[in-house]
Amino acid sequence: MPKPEKSDKSPTYESALAELETIVSRMEDGQLSLEQSLTAYRRGAELLKFCQGQLADAQQQVKVLEAGVMKNFAGDDDDPSA
Repeated sequence: MPKPEKSDKSPTYESALAELETIVSRMEDGQLSLEQSLTAYRRGAELLKFCQGQLADAQQQVKVLEAGVMKNFAGDDDDPSA
């Protein structure tokens, strides 16, 4: 099983998801030894946690953006000069 690349940059959601999909596929093929399966499972759990965190952050940002947009729209209705 190839080692994950070490870099100064953190992975993107897309790259982590792609790696997770590869790990799942390899595990489903049943060609990994027990030790390789355990290593793959650990890495998959790390990637899953990372992806879930990224999604939670994105959801929070959307909530903040929606709250700002909703306030702007509500304020536009109250402006008699518009």
